[in-house]
Amino acid sequence: MKLSDRTCKTAKPKDKQYKLSDGGGLYLLVRPTGGKLWQMKYRYLGKEKTLSIGQYPIISLAEARMARDKAKKLLAQNPPIDPMADKQEQKRQTIRKVENTFKAVALEWHEQNTQRWSKNYAYKVKRGLELNVFPFIGTRPIADITPQELLNEVLRKIEKRGSLDIASRTKQICGQVFRYGIQTGRCEWSAAENLQGALKTKPKEHFRTIDAKDLPKFLNALERNEARLFERTRRAVWLSLYTFCRPGEIRQSRWQDIDFDEKLWIIPAQFMKMNRDHVVPLSRQALAVLEEQRGETAIFPSEWVFPSQVRPRNPISDGTVNKAIRNLGFGGKMVAHGFRALARTTIREKLRYDSEIIERQLAHKASGALGEAYDRTQFIEERIKMMQDWADYIDAQASHGQVVKVRFGK
Repeated sequence: MKLSDRTCKTAKPKDKQYKLSDGGGLYLLVRPTGGKLWQMKYRYLGKEKTLSIGQYPIISLAEARMARDKAKKLLAQNPPIDPMADKQEQKRQTIRKVENTFKAVALEWHEQNTQRWSKNYAYKVKRGLELNVFPFIGTRPIADITPQELLNEVLRKIEKRGSLDIASRTKQICGQVFRYGIQTGRCEWSAAENLQGALKTKPKEHFRTIDAKDLPKFLNALERNEARLFERTRRAVWLSLYTFCRPGEIRQSRWQDIDFDEKLWIIPAQFMKMNRDHVVPLSRQALAVLEEQRGETAIFPSEWVFPSQVRPRNPISDGTVNKAIRNLGFGGKMVAHGFRALARTTIREKLRYDSEIIERQLAHKASGALGEAYDRTQFIEERIKMMQDWADYIDAQASHGQVVKVRFGK
C-alpha cells in the first residue's frame, strides 16, 4: 500500500526503528528518536544496497518518489549506473563548484603567470580583477557563469562608466581565466568566448607623432629651450629620441643597467612590457647625454638616471616627458610614445633598414616560432650600426634646423 503524506506525518516512534514502505524499494525509516529518513533498497550487479535520500519532512513524499524514479532510471541503463555512486559524484561536483569560484581560479591563473609578466603589469591585472570583476562574479562557480552574466554583471557596468578600453581589456582577461579553467578541468566552456561585438568600441587611436619633416622644428625648440625645461628633463627627451625606448623604460632607467665601456643599456625584464631583458646599443650622442646627466646627479647619488626634482629617491613622474613636449609647443602633434613610431617609420624610409631589425630594437615580439625563441642579442651588430646612424640622422636634421648649440657626442 502506498504511503500518504498524512501517514508519514503522523508516524510515531517506537522502541525499535521500523519502516513504512511506499513500493518500488522506497520506504520511510522511523527511528526511536523520532527522526524520519527516506531510504531505498535496490540491487546493483547482484548486490543489495541502500540509498539514503534524505530527512522527512525536508524531503517530501513527492520528492522522495522522484528520487526513487531517478534511481530506477539509472539502474535501467545499459550498463546500469549505481545510484549511490551517482549521488556521491553529484556531491563531489557540488563541492568542486563551491571551491572553484571565478575568484579562486583567477588568482591561481594570475599566480601561474606572474613570473613571465612585469611587476607593473601583474599588479594592473590583479587590481583590475579586484575592482571590476570579483565584487560581481568572484564568488560564483566558474562553471556556472554564463555569457549574459559576464556581460551584464561585469562588462556593461564598466562600459556605462565610459571606460570602453577597460571593458575590452577586462573581457580579454576574463577570457584567459576561463581558458585556464577549461585547461585545468574547472569549467567546460568560456563565458567570454561568444561576446565578440557585444561591447561598444571607439576608433583606435595611434600614439601621436610628428613626421620626419617636422623633426628639425622640434629639435630646434628642444635645443633653444624657450619653455625653460629642467636640464634633466631635456636630457630625458633627448634620450627618448636617440633610443626610442618606451616612456616607462626611460623613466625607470638605472645607472646599474648602463655599461659605458660596452656602450650598451641592458633593460631588465622587470621593466619591459614582454618581461624579458632588452639590449639598447648606445650611440655616441646617447652616451654623451648620459655622461652629462651623471655629472649633474653625482652630487646626490640616486639609482635612477633621471631622479625626480622633488624626491630624488624616486624616478621622474610618468608624465614628465609628455609635459615637456607640450611645453615645447608640440602637445597637439606628439606624445612621448610617438618617438617610437617616428623612429620606426624614418629608419625604414630614410635609412633603409630592414623591418625585422627595427622591430627587434623596438622590443616587439616577432611572429611565429621566431617570437618564442627570443634572443636579446639577435641582429646586435646591425642594431649597433642602426642606432648610431639614427643618432647621426637626428643631428643632421638639427643642423638643417639651424640649431645654435653644439650637438651631443661631437
